[in-house]
Amino acid sequence: MAASLVLCSVGLLVACSADPDPVPVAAPATASPAAPASPVAEAPTPAPPPPTTSPLSGREGGVGTPVIVVKLDNTPNAQPHRGLTAADVVYVEPVEWGLNRLAAVFSTTMPEVVGPVRSARISDIEIFAPYGDVALVISGAQQRLLTRLARANLTVVSEDAGSPGFYRDQARVIPYNLMAQPGEILASAAATAVSADMGLVFDRTPRPGGKRADTVTVRWPETSMQFRWNADEGRYDVWSAGRPARAAEEPGVQRASTVIIQYVEEVDSGFGDRFGGRTPESLTVGSGKALLLRDGRAHRIRWQRPTAADPTAFVDAAGAPVALDPGQVWIVLHDRTRPATIE
Repeated sequence: MAASLVLCSVGLLVACSADPDPVPVAAPATASPAAPASPVAEAPTPAPPPPTTSPLSGREGGVGTPVIVVKLDNTPNAQPHRGLTAADVVYVEPVEWGLNRLAAVFSTTMPEVVGPVRSARISDIEIFAPYGDVALVISGAQQRLLTRLARANLTVVSEDAGSPGFYRDQARVIPYNLMAQPGEILASAAATAVSADMGLVFDRTPRPGGKRADTVTVRWPETSMQFRWNADEGRYDVWSAGRPARAAEEPGVQRASTVIIQYVEEVDSGFGDRFGGRTPESLTVGSGKALLLRDGRAHRIRWQRPTAADPTAFVDAAGAPVALDPGQVWIVLHDRTRPATIE
């Protein structure tokens, strides 16, 4: 019995002191040369979003839309104008007898009716050359000028030639009652021009400096135009021939967000009317002084246009483009020897 206990004790001792089954240990990994890292491709720079504002006025829309130019009378008999509030740019051109007429550029919005429509002038060819093949809407022109217009990069739409899209407003007197319908004209005319860069830059941030300009007056021998700052509206009220320029679509006065008085050389064009009036031609290729009106202040700037195919650039003294306030732009082509009055 005692021997059995001893043997058992010895067996337990042996069993308790024996090592457990060994656990295999992984051999240390042999370091291998690191593979060269693949170059991480840089994400492509996203393209800037396409513009959504008109290059002609900075208004929303009007990108790549058709362009139509309508010649308008600008005497008191023409008031109130129809459709003019929708224009992106309004040019003021000198004509016979010390008067002026308007050339309204429409693209962002096409009004149903525009008028009263009047005849073309020789300056139209050079002014609108950069716009491309625009529909130039007129009541007519003398035959010699029509020949010149036919050679220009313009699509002439003339009531005299029987073009569709015109009617007479019976509430007005001739010749101040001819109205144009841009939608119908564009549907039938072969003009191809769409809105494009015309050298105009837009920014709502007011331009620093300048001179306070509550009223700016431009004078011709037999008429005048005034641009009166309207602080409540943040735009200029337009006056013509001593009266508010009115709109048929809404009460009040025509208004401009930006006005540029572009001083140009005026020469005798060789054209005139049957009463002996001589037609001045505004030379808009070259360079010269200009006056920028925006935010109630006047800034002296310059204009540059190397060739007739180039748009006009409006720049500061250092040659940098000046920004216009988005909205309707009025460009007054005026004899460089007759500066405007700033009050």
